[in-house]
Amino acid sequence: MTAEILLITLLVLFIINTPIAIAIGAASIAAIVVQGDFPLMMVIQRLFGGTDSFHLMAVPLFMYAGIIMEAGGISRRIIDFANALVGWLPGGMAAVTIVAAMFFAGISGSAAADAAAVGAILIPAMKKSGYDSDFAAAVQASGGSIGVIIPPSIPMIIFGFLTGASIGQLFAAGILPGVLIGLSLICVSTIISRQKGYAASTIFSLAEVRRTFRRGLLALGAPLIILGGILFGIFTATESAAVAVIYALIVGLFVYRQIRVRDLVFLFREGSITASIVMFIIATASIFSWIAAIEDIPARMAGSLLALTDNPVLLLLLINMVLLIAGTFVETTAALILLVPMITAMLPSLGIDLIQLGVIVVTNLAIGMLTPPMGICLIVSCSISGDNLAAISKRILPFLAILIIDLLIITFVSPLTMWLAGMVH
Repeated sequence: MTAEILLITLLVLFIINTPIAIAIGAASIAAIVVQGDFPLMMVIQRLFGGTDSFHLMAVPLFMYAGIIMEAGGISRRIIDFANALVGWLPGGMAAVTIVAAMFFAGISGSAAADAAAVGAILIPAMKKSGYDSDFAAAVQASGGSIGVIIPPSIPMIIFGFLTGASIGQLFAAGILPGVLIGLSLICVSTIISRQKGYAASTIFSLAEVRRTFRRGLLALGAPLIILGGILFGIFTATESAAVAVIYALIVGLFVYRQIRVRDLVFLFREGSITASIVMFIIATASIFSWIAAIEDIPARMAGSLLALTDNPVLLLLLINMVLLIAGTFVETTAALILLVPMITAMLPSLGIDLIQLGVIVVTNLAIGMLTPPMGICLIVSCSISGDNLAAISKRILPFLAILIIDLLIITFVSPLTMWLAGMVH
């Protein structure tokens, strides 16, 4: 009965559009009251215990780093370098949008931050250059989704926290899939741009590539410091997040001088608000996960899927389908905490490594960021371009199609994820 109350209450609250954290917390409290064996004081203890983790400190720190770097002039320099690299392609600005999103993903760890930082500059620029507004927003939304696949990735940190998987290995495993997705999105945008007659934004010049690279060296150095430090064992993911914040402050305050000391109060307040939303979801979801574990819900749900088939290929396809549907309706952090226990319970039957499973889960939820009604990248792009969600949803379909193909490659070609992960200990 407790499990039914928990799931039905959660579903009803989702249907009436209750904020994610409140819906999860309220459903959990309802289940505790019905169960009757635990005092409500346990709610407070689980709220605190759910966020009392050294690994989770990386979440707000990477958010601070992304906000500071964006305010410090990093975005403009990354875009200039991306333009020199791929702006000569048909529909060059669309390709620039995706490449810039890939570079910025190596800084922020957040798809929403990625879409906002790059889209605020490039969506208006594309519209001014004659691109259809809804196409410009669709390109930015699809590029922004890479923000949670290319490390540092906040969803990967949460997956590592939930499962005990090495966050460093998860980060390494996301590099090649992120590059694959970026290149495939560029191919789609270039094909559509050729059909629509969108022109290149520049002529290829090796001298311009060198010039923009030198100008943006410090901006491009941030991902190298973050990833290099983790891959070579110099510091942990959480320590790398702290290093990223310090690096962003030094570059923004003293090198590019785009940030003034009085701006820091606003920047840290903005970062704190964004981080607190994620951490509140994690806190309330920890209560939900605790009750679910007591009621053995993950094992029962896993058993239901295993009853359908014991074929690893079909199981992986089923898991992908469940995650894609969940990503459409549930916020990424909540989906991770609600579904990962069920999925990891099936790990022995899947025949894959936990690290590869983490990349598969995060890629599915990244695709969910492009599907309404919960597609955060779509929503951010809509707010910048001024288009309605329905218009952009139609234009996103070719990008979703290639992302599904990429997902299948990531799912069934294990060296793509495990090659670099195997180098991290």
